[in-house]
Amino acid sequence: MSDDEAVLRIQLAYPKIYLACHKKHQNARTSAHGLSPRDSSLLAHLDPVRPVEQAELGRHLGLAKSTLSEAMAWLVECGFALRARAENGRGQGLLLSPKGVEAISESSVLEREALARLVAALGDARDSAVAGLERIAAAAADLT
Repeated sequence: MSDDEAVLRIQLAYPKIYLACHKKHQNARTSAHGLSPRDSSLLAHLDPVRPVEQAELGRHLGLAKSTLSEAMAWLVECGFALRARAENGRGQGLLLSPKGVEAISESSVLEREALARLVAALGDARDSAVAGLERIAAAAADLT
């Protein structure tokens, strides 16, 4: 398969997944954890193992340092994120806490139950499909 064909296949596949599993938008009052869409978006960019540099996250999201600092301070205070030393040893890193993992699972734009049905329907192809999606996500993270 050529790169162009791979790009097209991803462009065709992603909206189908998104539309099949997308949940209604929530706000801080309707989310189980009291998270706003912005809070959920910030958490979705964190990882439970690899610290994300706060400056890198701000650049990626186009947020001013003060805006991101205030939002992340609240997420850390509430236990959704943890502060850690950045992987490069310089700057502040952020990790997704266990409470944050739970919140993301419940506030993701992809409905957990619909996604579970989709995963179950994959049968024996489940592990390779998930691994492939993780590889695409990792490559995407490397681009930013």
